[in-house]
Amino acid sequence: MRNSVADGVGAGSVDLSLSVQYAVEAPTLPRWRLRRWIQRALQAARDDGLVGFQGAEISLRIVGQAEGRQLNHAFRGRDYATNVLTFEYGVGPDAVARGDIVLCLPVLRREAREQRKTPLDHAAHLTVHGALHALGYDHIKARDAKRMEALETRVLAGMGIADPYEPQ
Repeated sequence: MRNSVADGVGAGSVDLSLSVQYAVEAPTLPRWRLRRWIQRALQAARDDGLVGFQGAEISLRIVGQAEGRQLNHAFRGRDYATNVLTFEYGVGPDAVARGDIVLCLPVLRREAREQRKTPLDHAAHLTVHGALHALGYDHIKARDAKRMEALETRVLAGMGIADPYEPQ
C-alpha cells in the first residue's frame, strides 16, 4: 500500500509503503492513524535536512507482553518487554528507507498511566520515535538525542500533543 504525505506536514512528499500486523487487538490504533503518524515523522526528517531517501517501507507490528519480551531478549539481550523496538535496515539503491517497528501494547498502556498521558498520545509518540529510528536517528549521544527529541516534539505538537519529555 503506497501513499504520500498529503496533509500539510511540509513541502514535498515522501512515499510510504506500510504494513501493519496486529498480534493483539488494538482498536484505537487503526492503520490509517499509524500511517498518518509515520508520514508526519518522515516529513519532519525531510524538513530536518535528512536526504538520500525518497520513500520508506515500514512494517509495524503491535504485540503483547510475551512477544515484546521475547523480541527484546533476542535482539537486545534484555529479559523484559520494552515499549518500542525498531530495526533499521538503511536506505537501498532505490532511495527507499526500510525498517521494522514493534510496539508492545501492554507496556505502552502501562507507561501512559504512569506518565499521566492518554494511551493514544503515548502511542503517537512511540510510533513517531520508532519511525525516526527507522530512518537512522538515534539518541545514544546527547547531541543526537536533543535533535531526535526536538523532531518528535515538533511532530507531536503539530498534532496537538504535549511535549512527551516535559514532566506532566
